[in-house]
Amino acid sequence: MRIGIIGIGGVGGYFGGKLAREYEKSEEHEIIFIARGEHLKTIQHDGLQVFTTQENYIARPKIATDHPGEAGTFDLVFFCTKSYSLEDSAKEFSASIHSNTVVIPLLNGVNSAERLRKIFPQATVLGGSVYIISHIEKPGVIKQEGGSCKLTFGTDDSESAQNYAYILDILLKAKINASLTDRISEVLWTKYLLMCPIGSLTSATGKTYGGLLEDPLLQKKARGMMMEVLAVAKAHHVYLTEDAVDKSMKMIAGFDYHSKTSMQIDREKGRKTEIDTLTEYLCKAGRESGVPTPLHDEIYEKLK
Repeated sequence: MRIGIIGIGGVGGYFGGKLAREYEKSEEHEIIFIARGEHLKTIQHDGLQVFTTQENYIARPKIATDHPGEAGTFDLVFFCTKSYSLEDSAKEFSASIHSNTVVIPLLNGVNSAERLRKIFPQATVLGGSVYIISHIEKPGVIKQEGGSCKLTFGTDDSESAQNYAYILDILLKAKINASLTDRISEVLWTKYLLMCPIGSLTSATGKTYGGLLEDPLLQKKARGMMMEVLAVAKAHHVYLTEDAVDKSMKMIAGFDYHSKTSMQIDREKGRKTEIDTLTEYLCKAGRESGVPTPLHDEIYEKLK
């Protein structure tokens, strides 16, 4: 199989790096990295250096490029771009996607698969979710600092989900902590329950995970924002467990005190953020479904 990783940032670099290392000499699978600029040049020359909490290694994909013609067609492709680059990246590599291609987005948010289906109606687009804290440290170098490094993908149908067990095998052989689910919407909204309120709140306040939790007022606001996400999810016929908020707050407590959300880091560095996929989407989805989201509305007004 020809397996493409579009976007070799914190997510694509970590998971793509594992795939490239495992299948570097394989005659069965080819791993293709899509990257840009100095990051791409360094990967082409020296490979991708991956530093994790468990091990360090150099991954060498079969091809590393920014050109659709050189990339060729994909049998399986993981989109690991930022949400605001998704459509542009998808259109740029549309010629690489054929009717038998399986496409899996690994982005923040809950509507990435829906967005990609509009661009690739001929392909099979599954849902995907990851929990990881990682980033590009410098060109050609990925550093993973935390998170469970769990990758979950699948459908919302038990029968169709099993059609993709072969993808799970590919990931597991690469030592990736992966699972195949027939309840992907629940998985996506559970992550969104954490990422949307906390990404929005840390970005607006400048607080780290630890700083947020030690402030009683911000902790209360975080819980309130999570309740808004629960209500919007229910309006979309996704029913999360009653203790989902408690589990999310407990997860945050397990993060390093000084760790920051990716949205917060992007805002502090003056880069474009994923406000569209996180805060803005929740506010819009709430309005469309008749669910009030006053806490998110307030934060959105500050962030936009």
